[in-house]
Amino acid sequence: MKKFMNSVDTVLTESLDGFVAAHSLILQSGANHKFIRRKTLKKNKVALISGGGSGHEPLHAGFVGFGMLDAACPGQVFTSPTPDQMSEAAAECDTGGGVVFIVKNYEGDVMNFDMAVEAAGEGKKVRKVVVNDDIAVENSTYTTGRRGVAGTLVVEKILGNAAEQGAPIDAIVKLGEQTNSRTRSMGVALTSCTVPAAGKPTFDIGADEMEFGVGIHGEPGRRRDKLKSADEIADEIVAGIVKDLGKETEKPVLLFVNGFGATPLMELYVMYNAAAKQLGKHGVKIARSLVGNYVTSLDMAGCSITVSAFDIPALGHWDGAVQTAALRWGR
Repeated sequence: MKKFMNSVDTVLTESLDGFVAAHSLILQSGANHKFIRRKTLKKNKVALISGGGSGHEPLHAGFVGFGMLDAACPGQVFTSPTPDQMSEAAAECDTGGGVVFIVKNYEGDVMNFDMAVEAAGEGKKVRKVVVNDDIAVENSTYTTGRRGVAGTLVVEKILGNAAEQGAPIDAIVKLGEQTNSRTRSMGVALTSCTVPAAGKPTFDIGADEMEFGVGIHGEPGRRRDKLKSADEIADEIVAGIVKDLGKETEKPVLLFVNGFGATPLMELYVMYNAAAKQLGKHGVKIARSLVGNYVTSLDMAGCSITVSAFDIPALGHWDGAVQTAALRWGR
């Protein structure tokens, strides 16, 4: 294992300290260094809080800031944050509009966020939106139902703009559920990732193989297969997504090609080109695009394709100004 670190025990803390220092104009550490929050909170705005295991950077801390999240709770690598992290983040970031947790559909994440909602007590406006965009598998040892993967970014961006504009908590939850229902993803891995504490690859894979439908923690997907061309991979993924979305693909869509951490942009744009061609064959109109390493799996080589159907309000929320460490556009 070759990694830039001082020790396995301190790598996460030192990384988070460096992250906050690098973006100190917009971010700060929360109470007891248990979460990352916006430096300036907006009075009476619905607070959006997400989180999950570290190793997926820039998800989630990279999306804290104007137009997206108010706070992110980082767990240990590929391990859910604890309920007290979420509760303390909610208490510090609630400025009167209530709190919405955005949760990826992994059992540990859902359980701990549920405990944080319960801990808030009656009368507190604390709700959650669960993201489950991965069409690769319906159930796994990590989830009941579909996993939450790169579509989480889409939900966070759409809800972030709506909250910034003053939407109330019930509207935020409804919009989150709607956005999730219109978003689908699937990934493919060319190599494994290496968790620092393990010191070796999570799984073995041949030089001529790929894991089709892999999860963002390196968990298995649909099947182990021989490596195929970019066009062949995109053909199967896009066909599955279009079939699953059904009539939603009559709307204009966002095409989001996401790298898993070790895939060069050159290859990600090859995959974008291949996916765009396949969507065209299905008669799907691409209205917006995003390409890059945003929801990663440490040092895994591979990518995922996400398609999200947008109506006019969603297009406006996507285009709305955002200033975070990882996403910045508009004023």
